[in-house]
Parts: sequence; C-alpha cells; structure tokens
Amino acid sequence: MATLLIVHHTPSPHCQALLEAVVSGATDPEIENVQVVRRAALAATASDVLAADGFLLGTPANLGYMSGALKHFFDQVYYPCLDETRGRPFGYYVHGGNDVTGAVRAVESVTTGLGWRRAANPVTVTGAPEKPDVEACRELGATVAAGLME
Repeated sequence: MATLLIVHHTPSPHCQALLEAVVSGATDPEIENVQVVRRAALAATASDVLAADGFLLGTPANLGYMSGALKHFFDQVYYPCLDETRGRPFGYYVHGGNDVTGAVRAVESVTTGLGWRRAANPVTVTGAPEKPDVEACRELGATVAAGLME
C-alpha cells in the first residue's frame, strides 16, 4: 500500500477548509491502496517523509513567504531526506490574503532542491475560499493520491 503524507500549517478557518477539501479528495472511495497520513508541519518528521511515497503540502502565505511552520518542516527534513526521496510526486496549495507569489516561489524552490516531481498544478487561493477553490483542492488531493495507486 502506498502512503500519501499531507503536511500542512492550518492556522485559520480558510486554511482549514482547504485542508479538509484536500483530505476529502485524497480519501475518495474510488482511490484504493493509498494510506493518507496527516501531519501538522511542526510535527512532521524525516521519518514521516521517508515512509511516504508522495506528498501534499499546505501553507498560508505569510509576509510574502511560506509559513514559518512549513519552512521549519523543510529545514528538519531536507538533508535527511534529500537523496532518498528524489523523484517522489507532490502537490501543494497556498492560501493568502492578497498575494501568494512569494510563498509559491519558496515552495517551488525547496521542492526543486529536494528533487520532488510536481504531480499536479498548485492551488492558490486569495481571500475567502469560494466553491471553485474548494473543488480545486479536492481535485488536487484526488490527483496526487490517485497517482500513487498500485
């Protein structure tokens, strides 16, 4: 069975709505043989990353960058996981008040350094998530999870 690790920083109701949509997509009953593991960014470890076959990342855009919690996650796992996780698929979503450009650039930079392979386009949301944003996150979760089916 494949493992999808969802690493998120969810400090607001808007981020929570996006996380729930991602989880809903990833755990769709039509997706078989994929175990979904959720970890808050400050709790996720290198062992979690090494045990996963793919990743979904979620972060708010804070001060033009990814959240400090997601940055901390990357700082903790980067070197221990660098060689072992190259080529693994990932997807991500970013929520911001008005601009997510810096956060997107930061996530892209770190995941490129890790050698992870983007399995779906990122979902970026500014302001209150609307129905199409929630559906895009659900689709993101389903796409990345389905790509891991054995």
